[in-house]
Amino acid sequence: MKRTAVALSTAALLLPLSACAGSAEAGDGSTVTVTVGYQSKTINTVTAGTLLRSLGYFEKQLDSLHDGHTYKVDWQDFATGAPITAQMTAGKIDIGSMGDFPLLLNAARGKQLGSPTHLVSVTGYNLRGGLNTVVTAPGSAITSLEDLKGKKVSTSIGSAADGTLVRALQRAGIDPDKGISKLNQQPAVGASALSAGSVDALSQFVAWPGLLAYQGKAKAVYDGAQLDLPTFHGVTAREDFTRKHPAVLDAFLKAQDQATEYLDHHPVAAAEKVADTTGLPAEVVYLYNGAHGIATFNPALTPRLVSALKQDVSVLKAAKLTGDIDVDSFVDDRYVKKALGASYIERLSTPPPPAASEVWAKGSGKTISFKSPGQLLAYVAAHRDGIRAAYVPDATTGTLWFADRAVWVADGGRLLPFVTPATARDYVTAHAGARAVSYREALERAS
Repeated sequence: MKRTAVALSTAALLLPLSACAGSAEAGDGSTVTVTVGYQSKTINTVTAGTLLRSLGYFEKQLDSLHDGHTYKVDWQDFATGAPITAQMTAGKIDIGSMGDFPLLLNAARGKQLGSPTHLVSVTGYNLRGGLNTVVTAPGSAITSLEDLKGKKVSTSIGSAADGTLVRALQRAGIDPDKGISKLNQQPAVGASALSAGSVDALSQFVAWPGLLAYQGKAKAVYDGAQLDLPTFHGVTAREDFTRKHPAVLDAFLKAQDQATEYLDHHPVAAAEKVADTTGLPAEVVYLYNGAHGIATFNPALTPRLVSALKQDVSVLKAAKLTGDIDVDSFVDDRYVKKALGASYIERLSTPPPPAASEVWAKGSGKTISFKSPGQLLAYVAAHRDGIRAAYVPDATTGTLWFADRAVWVADGGRLLPFVTPATARDYVTAHAGARAVSYREALERAS
């Protein structure tokens, strides 16, 4: 929820519907309007939203249909998945993108209201769960999940970030309902609350944790990849829409694949495009969507992601946000198989790119990769004034993080980065002679 999920509480789903452009049906003459709901700042849906829109690939695919219709695309930007689901079930949005937990609520709501939807492709994912992070204020004494007992924690109920929080607390032996005081807040509200000191921690999805860390407003307490459970974002479409306009959905998925290819081949340019549209720093976008970022983009509906979706149902049921959900009937891979053609089988087994350390130099349109975090530190130490951003993968989870926000450990001649203090402590405890060092000391050792 490479790299989000959105708050999709029951209350939010019951909000009154706002006026929206009509869905894909012929208007005057032979004009067909296709309404796409997306979340510009949930940057792991960009290949089906922000980036796709900026590249114009969907419109070009529709122009190539030559079926006698004139197509118009109505792009509607939302902060979360809840209003997208509400508009889809009302027949106002044809295609939408959201995170895994909201996708399940989309499935449940569509079936409940007799307006079924289907998961038709994947956007960004992380096989270990690294897209979700729990953060706290920079000066906070909280350094682990155990420190959250009795504390106020902001999250978005029904989102993958909430799912991560619940599962992480359970593993730590903390009752997620009674062990903490949970506040159900929109991501931006929760971020403001953390800065104001009215909550002790924030559990959120991409790009909020990375953004707050980049701004110096938060430090990581829990890396979602510690769960080692996949989290992803996907594209959902109304069943009646796909039956009536299968060629339009085919055009959308082909365009999504083109946007994915663009992101894979031009990661820096893609980050800049998304940053220009959303107002997010390009350095934060690249943390998640870069060549070795936290998210991987592959439209294929792989068995591992479908299996993870089934495991998510129990979390939503326990929170009383939904009942049983027939995931198998919700997932419909026919359209993406057709759109991707012969490459689909290969996509099902394509592994994510290996984690790597990267430096984005000022004024450069590309990044430099290094074989080890120590090599990256040596480069940064020698070019301190020329670094736009430096990224290193966590030594245990592989989650990419900003080098200057990581927790560093010296182990003999090696310098190892960690996203959180707790995982760094675990490593030091297990390795005699290893000790935590500051970023400044790590740079001095590397140079």
